Amino acid sequence: MEFAGFRLRNNLFVAPMAGVTDRPFRQLCKRMGAGLAVSEMVTSNSLLYGSEKTKRRANHEGEVQPVSVQIAGADPRMMAEAARYNVDQGAQIIDINMGCPARKVCNVMAGSALLQDEPLVARILEAVVGAVPDTPVTLKIRTGWDRQHRNAARVAGIAEASGIRALAIHGRTRACQYRGEAEYDTIAGVKARVGIPVIANGDITSPHKARAVLEHTGADGVMIGRAAQGRPWIFREIEHYLATGELLPPPLVSEIHQVLKVHLAELVAFYGEYTGVRVARKHISWYTRGLAGSAAFRHHMNTLADVDAQIGAVDGFFSRLAECNPRLRYQEENEGPEVLAA
Repeated sequence: MEFAGFRLRNNLFVAPMAGVTDRPFRQLCKRMGAGLAVSEMVTSNSLLYGSEKTKRRANHEGEVQPVSVQIAGADPRMMAEAARYNVDQGAQIIDINMGCPARKVCNVMAGSALLQDEPLVARILEAVVGAVPDTPVTLKIRTGWDRQHRNAARVAGIAEASGIRALAIHGRTRACQYRGEAEYDTIAGVKARVGIPVIANGDITSPHKARAVLEHTGADGVMIGRAAQGRPWIFREIEHYLATGELLPPPLVSEIHQVLKVHLAELVAFYGEYTGVRVARKHISWYTRGLAGSAAFRHHMNTLADVDAQIGAVDGFFSRLAECNPRLRYQEENEGPEVLAA
């Protein structure tokens, strides 16, 4: 797929998720079949550029290209500065966050709160595009502020006129947060009105759903967030299904055991052991949810404070799992066709 001047492996995108899409997770998803992974959002507040968190988020050493970094804020000048800063740090695509529904972001009129102020949206987009003229800029939005104010089509028009190269749309309003089901009619309407690539996001949890969303919206690609937590191989499953119409068999327990161990090692290398072990807990929980015996295992995992104990527990859990069945079997699965919310 051609996207913002880059040739991607496919049209499958990893959604930016705060506290999740760090460099180890982005790299893992790319290895497992994602065409592009967007970083967790980086603040536009220059006072925080020296903080450990911001420096870590701006660390792209060894990352598979292209490197896409999401910035968040509400001041056009500061957003322009943030774009320049991140390009200097190695970003090859700048993504602007106007989709995050979190209260702490929206309370400072950033994220999806910006959808309430279309003139400000225009000023921010123009400032960022103008600040990095040689770097493609993309935008992530929701369908609107609430169900009575779905203005994604107008914002998309502003974005295209401002020089935005591609647009990702989550099929919920800010007021919806993550409740209910995503709707795709708004995304289809936007796609019909603009000439830039449109990426559909929201509730894409299976190969069947990915194909259904692409067909319903006419979108150029799909963006996957929560469904990839603990299941990064969803990207290769979707890639294979879109290419062949066939579902891959569930992965081997032995393979996912090794995938998780490599992920844990990369987290420790990236964060250091103390923080890495603690960040790893949520990923281990996601990898094992729905698997037999996982509740007791996760409870035990959260008591372990060093990497050797953590890896030992993971080895034991997956070894027992493999004795029962060589392939992953979830206690609750829905692999059939899914109905789209209107």
